[in-house]
Amino acid sequence: MKKILKILKKYSLGIIAVIVLLFIQAMCDLSLPDYTAKIVNVGIGQNGIEESVPKVIKEETLDNVLLFASDEETEDILKHYSLISKDNLSEKEYEDYLAKYPSLAKENLYLLNDLTDEQLQSLEQNFQIPYLVLTTLTTDDTKIKEQLKQMFPQMNSETNIIDILSTLDKSQLTNIRQEFSKELTDIDDSLIDQMTIASLKVEYEEIGIDISKLQTNYIINVGLKMLGLALLAMFISVIVTYLAAKISALFSRDLRSRVVHKVMDFSHKEFKDYGIASLITRSTNDIQQIQMLLVMLLRIVVYAPIIGFGALSKVSGSSMSWIIGVAVLTILSLVIVLFAVALPKFKIVQKLIDKLNLVSREILTGLPVIRAFANERHEEKRFDKANQDLTKTNLFVNRIMTIMMPSMMFIMNGVCVLIVWVGASKVDLGNIQVGTLMAFITYTMQIIMAFLMISMVSIMLPRAWVSVKRTNEILNQDISVKEKEQTKDFDPNQKGTLEFKDVYFRYPDALEDVLQNISFKVKKGTTTAFIGSTGSGKSTLINLIPRFFDVTGGKIILDGVDIKDVPLKELRSKIGYVPQKGVLFSGTIASNIGFGNDDLTKEQLEKASQISQSLEFINDKKDRFETPISQGGTNVSGGQKQRLSIARAIAINPEFYIFDDSFSALDYKTDAKLRASLAKETKDSTILIVAQRVSTVMNADQIIVLDKGKIVGIGSHKELMKTCDIYRQISLSQLSKEELAYGE
Repeated sequence: MKKILKILKKYSLGIIAVIVLLFIQAMCDLSLPDYTAKIVNVGIGQNGIEESVPKVIKEETLDNVLLFASDEETEDILKHYSLISKDNLSEKEYEDYLAKYPSLAKENLYLLNDLTDEQLQSLEQNFQIPYLVLTTLTTDDTKIKEQLKQMFPQMNSETNIIDILSTLDKSQLTNIRQEFSKELTDIDDSLIDQMTIASLKVEYEEIGIDISKLQTNYIINVGLKMLGLALLAMFISVIVTYLAAKISALFSRDLRSRVVHKVMDFSHKEFKDYGIASLITRSTNDIQQIQMLLVMLLRIVVYAPIIGFGALSKVSGSSMSWIIGVAVLTILSLVIVLFAVALPKFKIVQKLIDKLNLVSREILTGLPVIRAFANERHEEKRFDKANQDLTKTNLFVNRIMTIMMPSMMFIMNGVCVLIVWVGASKVDLGNIQVGTLMAFITYTMQIIMAFLMISMVSIMLPRAWVSVKRTNEILNQDISVKEKEQTKDFDPNQKGTLEFKDVYFRYPDALEDVLQNISFKVKKGTTTAFIGSTGSGKSTLINLIPRFFDVTGGKIILDGVDIKDVPLKELRSKIGYVPQKGVLFSGTIASNIGFGNDDLTKEQLEKASQISQSLEFINDKKDRFETPISQGGTNVSGGQKQRLSIARAIAINPEFYIFDDSFSALDYKTDAKLRASLAKETKDSTILIVAQRVSTVMNADQIIVLDKGKIVGIGSHKELMKTCDIYRQISLSQLSKEELAYGE
């Protein structure tokens, strides 16, 4: 896991940028419900009047309010207002204020000073009760008038209640305030605010303020702010999506490259342990799953908690916050149940993909054999079984997960109904306003959507986590063939020499050695051939030289140094290796011959082709060396494929040539011409040949006969015919006595 995180660390700045942008986007999204509430509560419900203290009030009205205020309240109110009149204003200021407040022409006004939030809150507490008492006493309500007549018998229909009140002392006014403010003490603060603002509307109209225009301007201003925040959130969302996609794509590119580089270092043991089909799946499908997971993590998993906790903080103090708790617990219970059922299946999916890839690869590569034996139906059934197993598992998982979305929507809609049902009674009682209820619903939906988004990601999380572990297995795989930290240089005085010293080799998990006590020497510029029956260990012995496997006992000395003590790249750069099966890559003939030599000239290209007996068929093609080679070299014959593989080895001009039964697909004539050409052009190189044909090896300087992993004969063709029964039997089974005598 550390290696994967180390790759991701490279993109830490981009990830930090995404997180910062998501915080900004969340702030925008969390602000929109508040603005919606303001439009409904203030813009529509309060006619655009924001504060429950007047921004401007008539001098007469304020004087009357102060009749019911205590000395402390009076002091606090007066220090926050400034008297404006024609006498204390300049002509220009007077004209400006007159345009705003037409009643200034006939009476003085008090104007609210600029206040902090704390000062405004204090003023509201001191102003609202005296003001509401005044508006209650001056109302046309019949019940209130009857109550006043009982208190003031001298009052009649023409009597101004203010004139009576102004004659009373402070203690009497305090008693009146207490009498008419009893009901206000049991009312929620928000309802008191609404009552005060409703009275202020009348005051503003008397001052000459256009309430309709005030309301329209407020709604437009708030609407424009909402539009700006929505556009900003949209712009950030586009940027975040782009950055998340780019980071995940670059990360998967680097991860895929790291996996392939690691696989390139694998020995045959690791390839056998994992299997080609699994390695293909791990470097493609598994990394694709990780890429998709990273996009979702950056785009949704990071954002969901931000918006969820942000919305929760907005409604945490509400009396209906218990509804959110119910919703969250219901969602969590649903997710836990679904994943308890589906999680085991997620772990099986990737293995089934491996199986499907394996079967598909075997069918495609072995199609000629399948057709030759008329076994198409059996292979179709085998593929169908692997396909059906994967399909059934995916369908099971998807069916379980399809329950999630409708269940989430049911919970979401159920919560909406519950909020409206509970909130309606609170609106009716005046505890909350309609806009506040709307905002609460929106914030609740944001919280639920946050859980919904995380739940959606969690659908793919188990499968992606399996992919992470499978990829991590490759990156953490201990390679059996690896370099030492302190390496040595080759001895230039022993260039071209090779020696096996008491070499033993056993395949991993095998019960017995494949090679036993192998010892021989090869001199520079000589040809050594290996021959023996099938399964005698010839190819295994050859594969030990470039360290495709490591010996389990003994040493292999090349150029005077143990091959385990030198860098792998330097070791393999000395070897021109031609495998049993000619392997070509998609491209051109030229790119395949020059596979190991990027600086190959045209002359070198033609020379390598000439030596390998490839030039003749290359010249027959229209585009010669630029002739396309299809994947796997399927558009050339087996013999042409082997000759091009030999040309590829010749093109790097190595010290050692290893031909692992590389002449088997050639006819005898081409085989003879190719060996003669090789002997002439590669006389300074050491040649190692594995062959089944005696005619291919009989002219070698040294022939090594293997049987059941042991050397049973070493010498020339003539010597072995006399001393080695196995070699003699092989020779007589392939050639006549006359041909063998000619070889001697």
